[in-house]
Amino acid sequence: MNKNVLITGAAKRIGADCARLLHDQGCNILLHYKSSQHEAEQLCDGFNLKRPGSAKLIQGNLQKREELEAVAQIANTCWGGLDVLINNASSFYPTPLSDTTEEQWDDLLGSNLKAPFFLVKALSKGLAKRQGCIVNLVDIHAERGLPDYSVYSIAKAGLVAMTKILAKELGPTIRVNAVAPGAILWPESGLSAQEKTEILQRIPLGRSGSPEDIAKAVLYLVKDADYVTGQILTVDGGRTLFC
Repeated sequence: MNKNVLITGAAKRIGADCARLLHDQGCNILLHYKSSQHEAEQLCDGFNLKRPGSAKLIQGNLQKREELEAVAQIANTCWGGLDVLINNASSFYPTPLSDTTEEQWDDLLGSNLKAPFFLVKALSKGLAKRQGCIVNLVDIHAERGLPDYSVYSIAKAGLVAMTKILAKELGPTIRVNAVAPGAILWPESGLSAQEKTEILQRIPLGRSGSPEDIAKAVLYLVKDADYVTGQILTVDGGRTLFC
């Protein structure tokens, strides 16, 4: 599969696993990062050792318009043009209603919704020329809502809505879909062992998933879903079957 792919927030966690799987499938990968320079450089160097010239780095704060435009400009010219945009970069932290600040609102809406929207806007002409596709990383809590994470849940719900409306607006030349992970990677802080156990008890498959599960779903939407657009592919072990 010879496609040129931009992955935002690609240095770690789910973004890095998506990058590895797509690179293994023959894609050229443009690895965007905001602050995780060391991890991004290691990933890029590893890709280029396997296949010289197959990966490039780009740093940028996508909430700053001039940096977003710079990322888009590079993506539109690398390897002759962009085939795939994966909107993965995201902020995630609690915002209990009584304590939520306007700055937190702007940050969570900015990283999870505003930046993906304007990146699509900046890249859509090039993607259309190459019959490209977009995959947004959303969350099962876009539908269910996560208590004390209201702003994050609202932002991801907006990204779900964006996926569906842009599938209408950008078709037939660009497909737009999303993947909604469930319990894949635990937050880097904040969950006790008891809380993790309670979550796993509500998953029919009885276990958490892995970043590779999400990467495989992304690969399907990129490679094999030619007649799929406007869809949210939920990868949660069945967790959303329960209220």
